[in-house]
Amino acid sequence: MTTVLISGASVAGPVLAYWLKRYGFEPTVVERAPALRHSLGGHAIDLFGPAMDVIERMGLLTDVYAARTRTQFMTMYRPGRRPVKADLDRVVAGISSRHVEIMRGELTKLLYDASADDVEYVFGDSIASLHDDGHGVDVTFEQGEPRRFDLVIGADGLHSNVRRLVFGPEESYLKYLGGYLAVYTVPNYLGLDGRMLMHPAIDKLVGTYAVHQTGQARALFLWRRPEQFSYDYRDIDQQKDLLRQEFGRDGWEVPNFIKHLDAAEDFYFDSISQITLDSWHRGRVALVGDAGYSPGPAVGGGTSLAAVTAYVLAGELATYADPVAGLRAYEDRVRGFVLQNRQVAPKMMKALLPSSPAGVWATVHALNLIARVPLGLQKLVSRQGLGFAKALDAITITDYKAGYKVS
Repeated sequence: MTTVLISGASVAGPVLAYWLKRYGFEPTVVERAPALRHSLGGHAIDLFGPAMDVIERMGLLTDVYAARTRTQFMTMYRPGRRPVKADLDRVVAGISSRHVEIMRGELTKLLYDASADDVEYVFGDSIASLHDDGHGVDVTFEQGEPRRFDLVIGADGLHSNVRRLVFGPEESYLKYLGGYLAVYTVPNYLGLDGRMLMHPAIDKLVGTYAVHQTGQARALFLWRRPEQFSYDYRDIDQQKDLLRQEFGRDGWEVPNFIKHLDAAEDFYFDSISQITLDSWHRGRVALVGDAGYSPGPAVGGGTSLAAVTAYVLAGELATYADPVAGLRAYEDRVRGFVLQNRQVAPKMMKALLPSSPAGVWATVHALNLIARVPLGLQKLVSRQGLGFAKALDAITITDYKAGYKVS
């Protein structure tokens, strides 16, 4: 039985583990976090098109819909201007015929529960070293005993440890797109229920939305910055100080959000960056999802990309008797999908973070227009504009069968 070590238990990791086990592999998932993250943790993420097909094939479609955020309306506020309100269901319908928005923690919990009975999960540990001798991979861990696996897969996100160990330092492959994202929990003091509030400005976007039936909300900050910060991505206090530095003098609801910054235990902060590796496997070690080809947090459809590519990776490994041939087939199968999604983020950055008053006006009124025109025209505008819809649907899900097909 082929043994596979998967680093990372967020989205790509559990999806990959689920399908590998179904195809007769023996997967083990190692996760640095001491336990599964709280089911309501993280920020809202979107699943589109092919990713919804993967979720349906896992038997999770009903559960995912039940856990959706239920955010239906967005209102944009600008100083001295009338608020602009849009029905998000209509806006998203112009992008994809199948979509759900769900909290990342909820999705992770559902994916974990779907695989946990049959898959070994090891929390509170991380890979320390890898040695690929061509026949298998010897792995040492920060905490556990050394083990040997037939394959190792890095599904450990933008700052992938597996990628660093095998492909080299992050700086060699990280392409900074010129912005940052921060999200954290605040009390739902505005009484939001199915509503998202946004405050667009030049090179900045601040917003908030409710977390369904919790009394909580999330504060969201998205902004341009020509140069990258120099900071430790594991130092949360330092990151909070950087957010204060950027938004400490801003108006609207920002002062209220900042008041709750110190108490935030789920603070997320990162650059909007892409990973631009030419190849996503080296020998018997491969990368999937953000670890191999992050399209950019918040602007590139990374969660959908992770779910789809993990499904394809499992299927191609099950198709080939030679695991390395399966890894090559996986790369060939998803390359076009990855490259199309990579093109979306810069366009989304331009749309969400305009650099002039005219750009802010255009963004607000484009949203208003898309929300009001007939659905057919919505789809045309979406496809001709950002190219988001085309990228999201740039792959067709194959019905893989268990068992080797190609020697």
